[in-house]
Amino acid sequence: MNLTNLFDEIARVDPEVYDRVDARRGVINRFARVGSRLAAAAVPVALGGLFNKAYGQKLPTDVLEVLNFALTLEHLESRFYQTAVGTPGLLPAKDKINVIRDHEMKHVKFLQQAITSAGGTPVAEGKYDFTGKGTFPNVFSDYKQFLQVAQAFEDTGVGAYKGQASALKSSNAILTYALQVHSVEARHAAHIRFIRMVNGYAKVKPWIVGDDNTKGTPTERIYQRESDHRQVLINIEGIGGYNVGDAATSSFDEPLHKDEVLAIIKPFLA
Repeated sequence: MNLTNLFDEIARVDPEVYDRVDARRGVINRFARVGSRLAAAAVPVALGGLFNKAYGQKLPTDVLEVLNFALTLEHLESRFYQTAVGTPGLLPAKDKINVIRDHEMKHVKFLQQAITSAGGTPVAEGKYDFTGKGTFPNVFSDYKQFLQVAQAFEDTGVGAYKGQASALKSSNAILTYALQVHSVEARHAAHIRFIRMVNGYAKVKPWIVGDDNTKGTPTERIYQRESDHRQVLINIEGIGGYNVGDAATSSFDEPLHKDEVLAIIKPFLA
């Protein structure tokens, strides 16, 4: 789930939110006491406390709408992995998809509690078409196809994080936590990609390489800028006189903007 996008929207509708939470030093100290190995699924719990302190018992309507939008997306991902884990014969015994499922379920629970405690009404879980309107008809009967959809979800999430991370640079503590979650999501993506690679299901690596052979497929738009050799407007392919080659695109994930993310997930909404 794209928590960075959530932070960006909260800051947009209420630029002074972090000032009301606490002084910068106090926030950083509080986060430091939590511990550097806090699991990604627990990150929203700490943030929920900050939201409650900032706003008391009631969040602005715009912020509640953002939280409910986040919950809508978490419902989708959580249900996707729950369905997969609950489908007999789909996943190998040593598969780690249950770990990803647990993270998504905890995110859903946090958002529901945060919205309720702030006087709002959590959006109900929707109905989904995980076949992508028939594009992936065997998503829960063919392990190979399931992993293809899972990779699409995870790579989309990583791109969405990067698309909004710059909006958090004024708050080091929040940015640090957002990037921690971002790194865990990237490890999820790498795990799924590795499974696809070692089983010969797709010509992919644990990291994104160019368009990942998706030209002409429904997932092409996820990788639409991954062949860009520029980072911060600098062409790094021949930087310093070195022939960087494919590493120029493989070393960085490109950002996905909100409208792009919504377009990617739209086919999976019933």
